[in-house]
Amino acid sequence: MIRIGFDANRLFTNRTGLGNYSRNLLNNLAYYYPDHAYFLYTSRLVRNPETRFFLNSPLFHMTHPRGFQRFIWNSEILPETLKRRKVALFHGLSNELPSGLRGLPLRRIVTIHDLVFKRYPQFYRLADRVLLHAKVRYACEHAHQIIATSEHTRKDILEFYDVPEAKVNVIYQTCSERFLQEKAPRLLEGVLKKYRIPEAYFLYVGAVTERKNLMGVVQALQQLPASLRLPLVVIGSGTTYKIKVQSFLLRHRMLDQVHFIQSDPQDLPAIYQKATLFLYPSFYEGFGIPVLEALFSRTPVITSNRSSLPEVAGPGAYLADPYRPESIAEGIEKLLVEEDLRQQAIESGYRHALQFHGEVLAEKMMRTYYALLGRSEIPRKE
Repeated sequence: MIRIGFDANRLFTNRTGLGNYSRNLLNNLAYYYPDHAYFLYTSRLVRNPETRFFLNSPLFHMTHPRGFQRFIWNSEILPETLKRRKVALFHGLSNELPSGLRGLPLRRIVTIHDLVFKRYPQFYRLADRVLLHAKVRYACEHAHQIIATSEHTRKDILEFYDVPEAKVNVIYQTCSERFLQEKAPRLLEGVLKKYRIPEAYFLYVGAVTERKNLMGVVQALQQLPASLRLPLVVIGSGTTYKIKVQSFLLRHRMLDQVHFIQSDPQDLPAIYQKATLFLYPSFYEGFGIPVLEALFSRTPVITSNRSSLPEVAGPGAYLADPYRPESIAEGIEKLLVEEDLRQQAIESGYRHALQFHGEVLAEKMMRTYYALLGRSEIPRKE
């Protein structure tokens, strides 16, 4: 048995992105390798349907600060708890490692998801860039092993930080297996009715921010022939950039063609499965979980030809230039008009996505833990 500690802050406080990565990884590790002890460390416990499993399962041991302990959590409370519980390995799941780990007799591993703040500094305030750089640099220097969530992110780490190549491994992300489960027709129709979603629609899922390029999607829709211009369903939150997109829609009399909704997580797989096309021409992603969710759902994908997205989307996806809305429009038209191409995108995309199955990735992560601890035996799955 290995006693493994995790920085579980994002698991409890982030309902998308980094939070999903933490929840999916730990869920799969516990399911396939229940003989190990998993210690979750978080500065704040949050109870909701997505964290209920971790709070109730006997496989997870929780530690979080109370009262004044918050002020000395990283420097004193966390290291003392790790030492007392004889944790052999600590995994920082979200780009950083606590400073209090130095000097402890344990191995340190960190997952770095992306370096967007390096590639696209214009999307960040100076203070945020300085803080992010300091956290990632510290993690790279003090981790014994670095996990990159894509080959593209691995190359970015090697370019921007002085890290030996052998120290950085690629282990992809997965998403919830709910997206693999085919939903009954009655359930699908019920979800569409619940959110007043039309029968045929394009889908965009993700934060409504400049980097994700929703503007490129609506500009592409504007260029489509009227007969191909399906309604667009947008699931994601945003503020300033969302207003910018809505202003464009208003100017071009397209407001009624785009539906912004907030869906319950349990309804999201059905919305993916009923979508005609999934559109995700982001300028930069460290991985791009929504693309994988669409592939698992057997929905054709149009995404960007930049960053990690070709790597994740695979050979079945249509890769568009995110800086050219006409390129996105061309992909939409092809996948709507050419039925053979559409079916190929569905089948090829699903086959490609199976390499991101939770069981496969949990085994790769567990093998990494074993190697880091110098254990030669092969991890045993249940």
